Amino acid sequence: MTVCALYTGGHFQIWLKEGALQRYLLVALGGALGSMLRFWMGSTIAGRFGSRFPLGTLMVNICACFLIGFTLEYLGRHAALSPAWRFLVPVGFIGGFSTFSTFEWEVWSNASSGAYVVAAAYVGVSLVAGLLAVGVGVAAARAVR
Repeated sequence: MTVCALYTGGHFQIWLKEGALQRYLLVALGGALGSMLRFWMGSTIAGRFGSRFPLGTLMVNICACFLIGFTLEYLGRHAALSPAWRFLVPVGFIGGFSTFSTFEWEVWSNASSGAYVVAAAYVGVSLVAGLLAVGVGVAAARAVR
């Protein structure tokens, strides 16, 4: 990857030639956008429904499961698309958006504080709804021509 810069008209124009740095920048951009959406979505849902049950994280994880199913199926079926989409969307955006480590912490926190029913319900709903969302995402991608 080559970073090129040209000074014209009082400002720099910078562009990237295809290569490793471009992939990292696409992952970084996607990750930043995914993280911002995760923060907004999680805090908005928690503000509306409270934080006793981690509904915000649950909804983010279900949406991420749908998105990863849709995106990887779609990109796999449309190989002619630029490989840059794989770095931007599933690796960057969905990677930044998904919150599995937060999920694990919330299960641990609930269980260790004695809220075993909340912890078990959260695990069960996350797994079943997540698998269903991946399936629906794959089916939706297959329906798009």
